[in-house]
Amino acid sequence: MIQSIGVIGGGQLGRMFALDAKRMGYHVVTLDPQEHSPAGQVADEQIVAAYDDLSAIELLGKTTDIVTYEFENIAIESVQYLENHGYRVTPSSEVLRITQDRLLEKQFVRKCGVATADFAEVSRLEDIGRAAVDIGFPAILKTTRGGYDGKGQWRVQSLEEAEAAFAEAKGATLIWERFVPFVREISVVATRNAHDQVITYFPGENVHDSGILAITMVPARVASAVSAAAAKIATTIGHGLNIVGTYCVEFFVTEGDGLLVNEIAPRPHNSGHYTIDVTQSSQYDQHMRAICDLPLAQPRLFSNAIMMNILGTGTGDHLYGVDGLLLDPTIVLHMYGKRHAVARRKMGHFTMLIDGPIDERAIARAQAAHALLRWG
Repeated sequence: MIQSIGVIGGGQLGRMFALDAKRMGYHVVTLDPQEHSPAGQVADEQIVAAYDDLSAIELLGKTTDIVTYEFENIAIESVQYLENHGYRVTPSSEVLRITQDRLLEKQFVRKCGVATADFAEVSRLEDIGRAAVDIGFPAILKTTRGGYDGKGQWRVQSLEEAEAAFAEAKGATLIWERFVPFVREISVVATRNAHDQVITYFPGENVHDSGILAITMVPARVASAVSAAAAKIATTIGHGLNIVGTYCVEFFVTEGDGLLVNEIAPRPHNSGHYTIDVTQSSQYDQHMRAICDLPLAQPRLFSNAIMMNILGTGTGDHLYGVDGLLLDPTIVLHMYGKRHAVARRKMGHFTMLIDGPIDERAIARAQAAHALLRWG
């Protein structure tokens, strides 16, 4: 019987997971190199250590009944160590191996019979010319490992720009992807349990600002057939990964309502924050249910919603305008407990409950609420 849960990573995703786990009576221990991390502030205990500190990883395994992780940019060796020494950990190192590497991830998605943008590996300078011929310009060059929120990515339109990006990557293996002139970006958050049951949430429509998620609107403004197809693909990917826990599949919606898988996140996702406030079982609650072998809950959407990320600006660590924001009774504010609002750091978010359709008027209202906030 599981009574305690270990979490590798102390960020905001771990914080929101810990809050749901505590609500259900679990003892939560997080591991993060930063003291008083967002997750550590609400967990029962925090182990302050690097993610590749195997003695600390073993301590986490020894003191909890099962271990999970809140983001994928951790040392895969730590997950393998737990597996090899008989500790329970999920998602598995095999899931992490695939989703940590953009090239392996794209190849996996294709093996599932699901479409992606055309891609090629670029590990040597001479690969650039071959990719330019086979796939063409414009293209997006990305590091195959690491990188998030737009980091480690270059949009290129010529051989010269591609060669400059390759030089800037300093020897890192890259993936060359055909640029997709998409109509919308959407994502499906899903959870799979050990019995191969998969539940999916309602697709969210995402708007990014220089690679960082700015807005998620639920439900996405797409045809019902597109929503159903995206949910089916997310389910197929969950079965193929053999993942246990919550995960997210991001898509490009193209002209003619085509779907291309962009990325997979093997954990709860920023675009699923809305599930805390407008469903009966959040993505974090479902993750806990899956890893603790509790029944999953088929999600119900109690209200449409717009989620707005609150990013730091580097101009101060105090957030002004909260009193004005909360004059609106449809807004639920979530702050992450981070001390320093450095530029473009995710400091919090709010969810605006929308009574009616997600239209331009509703979006403008959410943006106006966001404009009340400033750092100083």
